[in-house]
Amino acid sequence: MESREQLLQELSIVKTWESEQKDLWFWEKIGRLPFQLLDRLTPKILNKKISEALNELGNYLQAGGRYLISEAGTLRHIEEVRHRSEGHHRVHTQITAIEDVETLPLRILDQAADEIIHNRTKLATLQGATTGIGGILTLAIDVPAVLGLSLKTIQELAICYGYDPKIKQERIFTIKCMQFSSADIVGKKAILDELSDYAANDQADAQMISQLQGWREVFATYRDNWGWKKLFQLIPVAGILFGAWINRGTLKDVGESAKMLYRKRRILERLSHLDKQNIE
Repeated sequence: MESREQLLQELSIVKTWESEQKDLWFWEKIGRLPFQLLDRLTPKILNKKISEALNELGNYLQAGGRYLISEAGTLRHIEEVRHRSEGHHRVHTQITAIEDVETLPLRILDQAADEIIHNRTKLATLQGATTGIGGILTLAIDVPAVLGLSLKTIQELAICYGYDPKIKQERIFTIKCMQFSSADIVGKKAILDELSDYAANDQADAQMISQLQGWREVFATYRDNWGWKKLFQLIPVAGILFGAWINRGTLKDVGESAKMLYRKRRILERLSHLDKQNIE
């Protein structure tokens, strides 16, 4: 376990990252403008499929559903990272549950998280290029797929830092991570304020209901962000290149946001644990 000084140093890194979060790129804002026009040009059956998929993602918040991942694969990955870092000769207990991750060194958790982000970003890039081949017609596949991949990636990162995505309050945190990655600078600050004492307040039913009501706004923002992608996917070659680029950027932003937000929670909880030990 890290010392108090080490944890404070790691926390300062997270806070520096928070202060460096910028507003949406100019082109991201401009890119939302043609969505309403293009939405009218999109066949109704495709819009219907997209809406159904987004509603299904919303159901993830309520009950988990098919977007709730199995933790076994992520725990095996963390175990592999620990073996590479510490060596097979070290005697330590097997990682068989999320609770076993809570006390692992931060450097191992960070490495496991970084590898997941790298792999999922590569997958999203390939997916974007593939769906870009079909132009606007394949967007009904691409949008829900990227949203689903984003959710699964955040859940994997939650496990990397010792949090159980099966718990409803953690699914709320998942949505907050998605919301943060696509928010403007004002939205980012608001979300950071909401999450500043998340561990202390997330048991309150009233607050949980309030947070749950925001999921449609999150998915609506995601859908709007695809407006400019639609525009470029009308051109086949541009669709391949642009589809790969925007998918890569989406997963990279989601992964980075989730990693830093979960990392901050773990650091703060370890600092709190040390403070309690000193009092006792």
